[in-house]
Amino acid sequence: MVTCPWCGTTYTTFQPNCQNCGGPLPEPSQAAAAVAEDSLPVPPPAPRPVPDRYAWRLMTSDGWAIAAFVFAILGAVFFLTGAGLTLGIITAFIGIPFALLGLVFLGAAFGVGRWRYLEAKAVVRVLQIGQVAEGRILHVDENYNVRVNGRNPWTIHYAFEADGRTIEGQVNTLNTPGPTLQQGKRACILYLPTMPERNSLYPHP
Repeated sequence: MVTCPWCGTTYTTFQPNCQNCGGPLPEPSQAAAAVAEDSLPVPPPAPRPVPDRYAWRLMTSDGWAIAAFVFAILGAVFFLTGAGLTLGIITAFIGIPFALLGLVFLGAAFGVGRWRYLEAKAVVRVLQIGQVAEGRILHVDENYNVRVNGRNPWTIHYAFEADGRTIEGQVNTLNTPGPTLQQGKRACILYLPTMPERNSLYPHP
């Protein structure tokens, strides 16, 4: 049995890439070594074949990105309603404020969505070329304020050493963290040597 280290999808037979997220799957021998309780997963040498489209999957568990999506829907509804009322001329004094409010929502959604997409792309870049370091899980939090497909996002906080200093980071996921991603556990971290603040857990949960 092979489990995708990028999205958690499980396969009974080996295949080179995950059908769900497109990420590379470890060979059976690597997968067996990765699940050893006291061992850390060892990422393949960079550049790693993580698809750029994985950024969109990361956004599905990001609270800000989810909020941007909700604002986009509200903006579209308000704008279309306002435009319809405005075309009625008699109700234009109601329609115009609705349309303007819709445009504000759409603008906010675009700004936040673009910000989170660029952040997700930066994470993908870390997964593709990041340098390896050993870190430790600080704590794990479940976000009860957001719910996606019946699940609450989790935030995993961790710390590692780079350039002689301790750097903290975090990742968001919709998958419930397993026993290897609990407080105090060792963790494999990838980071950009030129900018250690850009970092991520490996494999991304």
